[in-house]
Amino acid sequence: MTTTAVPAGAAPIKRARRTLSVPMILLIIAGGLALFSLVRVISGANDLTSVGQVSGALQLAVPIGLAGLGGLWAERAGVVNIGLEGMMIMGTWFGAWAGYQWGPWTGVLLGIVGGALGGLLHAIMTVTFNVNHIVSGVAINILAVGATRYLSNFTFAEAPGGSSKQSPRIEQIADITIPGLSDGLSDLQAKHWFFVSDLAGVLGGLVTNLSVLTVVALLLVPATWWILWRTGFGLRLRSCGENPVAAESLGVNVYKYKYIAVIVSGGLAGLAGAFLVIVSTGIYQEGQTGGRGYIGLAAMIFGNWMPGGLALGAGLFGFTDSLKLRGGAENVHAMLLLVAILLVLAFAWQLYKKKHWQAGICLGVSGLLFAWYALTDSLPSQFVDAAPYVTTLLVLALSAQRLRMPKADGLPYKKGQGK
Repeated sequence: MTTTAVPAGAAPIKRARRTLSVPMILLIIAGGLALFSLVRVISGANDLTSVGQVSGALQLAVPIGLAGLGGLWAERAGVVNIGLEGMMIMGTWFGAWAGYQWGPWTGVLLGIVGGALGGLLHAIMTVTFNVNHIVSGVAINILAVGATRYLSNFTFAEAPGGSSKQSPRIEQIADITIPGLSDGLSDLQAKHWFFVSDLAGVLGGLVTNLSVLTVVALLLVPATWWILWRTGFGLRLRSCGENPVAAESLGVNVYKYKYIAVIVSGGLAGLAGAFLVIVSTGIYQEGQTGGRGYIGLAAMIFGNWMPGGLALGAGLFGFTDSLKLRGGAENVHAMLLLVAILLVLAFAWQLYKKKHWQAGICLGVSGLLFAWYALTDSLPSQFVDAAPYVTTLLVLALSAQRLRMPKADGLPYKKGQGK
């Protein structure tokens, strides 16, 4: 038996990161659904996995996910895009302005253009003039609020059914419902059987009253992954976010790829804004983005700058937000039990990893949540309203140790600086 000696002072060999296989992913999903089913049975909160809950969560998650995808494109090219909120606002106004006059799909197209204009402005300031990315993003957010308020006074205020703060009603995009399958899954979910009804509720939410634009948005997640990780274009774009000097030395036009990435980023944020006015509400209202651009950025960070993780983060926020809207205090109260059980599992895992003080914290917090759940029947309305944001902060805090941003993200770069 031969052994290979490791030279003194040599860096330790890093083990390759294990990737989850498809069967393992499906097993994790099934385990999570079984846990939800258990909580539903114990708490009696039958709306946790209902068709309406899943459908509502999906509709709330899509704008956040699109904004997060926009942030992903920009930051993979090395540009921090705090201006996602402002680009969403531009998307809402342009989408509504075009949508009520020429139809919803024209509104979608103009919403993308409005967001892309914000992205172009951000690219000019950050890439060409090397303005601090945060300063530029904040400036775009402020500019978007002022510009849309000014424009509304000359457009919506003069239109029938509009005002200086809202647009006329916009025609809805067609919904997709699969006949027979949708009704069958709804009937099965209404029986409240363990796991089976929960699975039916999740699948039913995906085939009932699903907007065509929602389908398009969902397809953009794998499309982004394929473009950025499976094409030469994506490789060059990501190299600009990791090491632009090395990319330039290999003939990559770093400025061009940064511009493309940030404009696409703005277009996706604009699409998120158009989705809000055309699909979610059917009307433009001042301030309706409600900070979703920032939450999309948080979802992107939670997803470790990867499309799949980003979608999971957006889904988590959409789910908790939908719980608040459907059933309110009862549903959020049931989530206390879910989090308590998850912390017990975390306690066991930390104990297995021999991290005793972390295990103790998990066990202590779990005990407090079990007691809170057992001693109360509902939660204060203030906590219910804050639940989605608290969930986002907790998830970001717990996942912070495994995050890795692109190495050159947010760093200034000038053409030819490597020479």
